[in-house]
Order: sequence, then structure tokens, then C-alpha cells
Amino acid sequence: MKLNKVTGFFRGGSFHDVTIKTTPNKLIELFQYFKLDYWEQNDGSDKVNFDFEAVLDDGTYFSLYDWKEYEPLDLNSKYEFHIGGESPSSTLKVRQVLLKLLKK
Repeated sequence: MKLNKVTGFFRGGSFHDVTIKTTPNKLIELFQYFKLDYWEQNDGSDKVNFDFEAVLDDGTYFSLYDWKEYEPLDLNSKYEFHIGGESPSSTLKVRQVLLKLLKK
């Protein structure tokens, strides 16, 4: 399974109490590997420092973001990243895919 660029219109998603613990650098490397853009303003001035969006091969949309750290993130330290998506089951699926991809 690979991560794909978000194209077209997506309804967005919500947080369904599904997270993944990893480092910002691992997510950055993963998104760069798949040639995907991400948003970064790692200065702690807002609720989010990083925001990653992608679509799985089966069309499952998701977003990943740190939430309310209110400080710059150490790129090599682990943080809980929220997984946003259309449903609890879709965010659980995304979590499993990400765990496999991050182990490679």
C-alpha cells in the first residue's frame, strides 16, 4: 500500500480518538518518499505544527497532525499525532497502514 496525493474535492475528516506515536522526521521522510507535500509551521504559535494529508490506494482520505503542543517539536522525539478521517474504521485502517510503512 502506498500513500497518494489528495486530488479533487474531499469532504475532510474528523478526529475519532485514533492516534499514532512517531517522530515528525519519520512522517516527513515518509511523505517525501511518496513525493507528497505537507504543511509545517514548527514554531509552537498555533494548535498545529505539522499537517500531513494523503489518500490510501483504496481512496481512504486521512490527515495527520500534532495537536496543542504549543511549542516547537523536536524532529527526532516521539509525539502523538492525531489521525483524522471520515470514520473511526477508516482512521483505524490508516493507523495500521502507517505502522507498516513506518517500520520499513
